[in-house]
Amino acid sequence: MELFAYIFIFSLIGGVGSLVGGFVLIAKENIARGIFIHLISFAAGALLGTAFLDLLPESVESGIEAERVFLWALMGFVVLFLVEGVLLRFHRHDEHHFEGPPENEKPKAHPHSTPWMLVIGDSMHNLLDGIAITAAFLVDVPLGIVTSFAVAAHEIPQEIGDFSVMLHSGWKRRKVLYLNICAALMTTVGAVLAFAFRGAIEPMVGYLLALTSGFFIYIAASDLIPDLYRTSRKDKLAHVMSLFIVGIIVVMTIVNVAE
Repeated sequence: MELFAYIFIFSLIGGVGSLVGGFVLIAKENIARGIFIHLISFAAGALLGTAFLDLLPESVESGIEAERVFLWALMGFVVLFLVEGVLLRFHRHDEHHFEGPPENEKPKAHPHSTPWMLVIGDSMHNLLDGIAITAAFLVDVPLGIVTSFAVAAHEIPQEIGDFSVMLHSGWKRRKVLYLNICAALMTTVGAVLAFAFRGAIEPMVGYLLALTSGFFIYIAASDLIPDLYRTSRKDKLAHVMSLFIVGIIVVMTIVNVAE
């Protein structure tokens, strides 16, 4: 299979594939409630595993000095902190905390800028995810697959939260689906654009991998892990924490098999 085909297919999996969580919310809200915290736990482990076991080592092996690798990882962490905390202050994971409407009750309309900020924020975030996926594939196919897997893993629970916020704001289901699909496709747009300009990107691949590791560490540590401490009584803490470890082990296994 040609490299572009891999990039196109896996960017779709990382972007549009992540909408499965939102689809489950719309179809079966109770199921979404039950798996939400578990998805977050698994995603946090997968992101950290990808950052520390794959992206950072590959960045070092690309020939960049270790000090610069860690500097760029730190830059990725700080950049995402500034984007989410300052420019997109409404796009916070606290607002994604899943709270579906009571049974047999339609979401009430609450006009607010938050849903639109979520769409804009997700689109920008997905564009960066697409660039990261292409940068990983430019190193080798297995790294690209692992990176796409990590992107999908953290996007699934996030989309459940996004769909919930939008429905609670009074948006129609069709509108929520349409806008989220458009935002998800930005992952593929970012991937295709990065591939089209790969001549300029290839010399920077090592730096981009380190930058992406910083993004993943920030998302796991700032957005996902804090939610694990909000585990409800019906969710067994041992199960939730075990899935965090499973996420790391899955990535470790994929990396070892690829080698």
